[in-house]
Amino acid sequence: MKRRLLWKLMLNIIPVIGVTILVIWLAIDNLAATYFMRLMENYAIEPTDSHQMFIESVHRYLLWAALAALALALLLSFLMTRRVLRPLSQMTRISQEFAAGDFHNRVEVVSSDEVGQLGLAFNCMADSLARLEQLRKNMVTDVAHELRTPLTNLRGYLEGLSDQVIPPSQKTFQMLESEILRLVHLVDDLQQLAKAEAAKAFLQRRELLVVTLVEQLQSLFEPRLSAKQLQLQVEIDPAELVVYADLDKLLQALRNLLENAWRYTPAGGQVVISAFQQTGMVEIGISNNGPGIAAEDLPFIFERFFRADRSRSRDQGGAGIGLSIVKELIEAHGGEVGAESSAGLTRIWVRLPAAI
Repeated sequence: MKRRLLWKLMLNIIPVIGVTILVIWLAIDNLAATYFMRLMENYAIEPTDSHQMFIESVHRYLLWAALAALALALLLSFLMTRRVLRPLSQMTRISQEFAAGDFHNRVEVVSSDEVGQLGLAFNCMADSLARLEQLRKNMVTDVAHELRTPLTNLRGYLEGLSDQVIPPSQKTFQMLESEILRLVHLVDDLQQLAKAEAAKAFLQRRELLVVTLVEQLQSLFEPRLSAKQLQLQVEIDPAELVVYADLDKLLQALRNLLENAWRYTPAGGQVVISAFQQTGMVEIGISNNGPGIAAEDLPFIFERFFRADRSRSRDQGGAGIGLSIVKELIEAHGGEVGAESSAGLTRIWVRLPAAI
């Protein structure tokens, strides 16, 4: 394919050169020769032999010039066309490597023209594919890791019960039930994440009053906040803030954020829900005091299965999917998420389109 395209591009110049030579040839025969004949007549010189000699000389030099021009044009076209086609041949080779699962190589971009821009776009696509492939591998590894612990515990207890090494007591059955519930919660989280990724196509948006959303969250979390003696503070300015969103999916995202704040705030601490207007957007933030998030971990807290404190058990820290669900749901609305953390204070915020 490369050679066919190369020769097609090179052969395109031959008709141009041929037409140019033909025009010059005809011009010499019909114009220059006439001028030569008149010149000879003016000086009383026999024009026939001189005219024939002139025509033959011009034709001979024209043919040599045409051959030289053709050779030079073919050489330059070959070099330039090969330079132009080099990135395309690289893209073909690298695409075949992508198909085989190797996402390491990139196209060498040596120009800023259309071919160079194509190479840059190809490299951007390759980077995205590499990231997606790495996320896929990480997700498979993380899911296997999350499933291994409860399944290993279940297998051990069931083998112990089968071999009558462990007595069938109420405590044993409660332990088995807790491991099964952990698996059920993980499957539910994965299902919610899958639904969140597809949320964009199923949003039922309407105008929602932020105060009403916060009141629903307060009612839902009041027992847990009271049990932990946490103080909830609400700061909404102005009070009539309205967002344009899907009620159920936005509440799900905010519930995940408030649950994180409740889980990681020490007893007797404070949780703050704030909301304010930005240019065309409404920012809703949930802050809590307690252990902050390390600066090197902040860019990754919305990734699947990521937990800033890797030593925390899964019973305390969950599977690390909650914030990923928040990210997918908010971005499905055309919004964005972010986090800020310093010593003793963490704030996670979402920005949503304001109602027009």
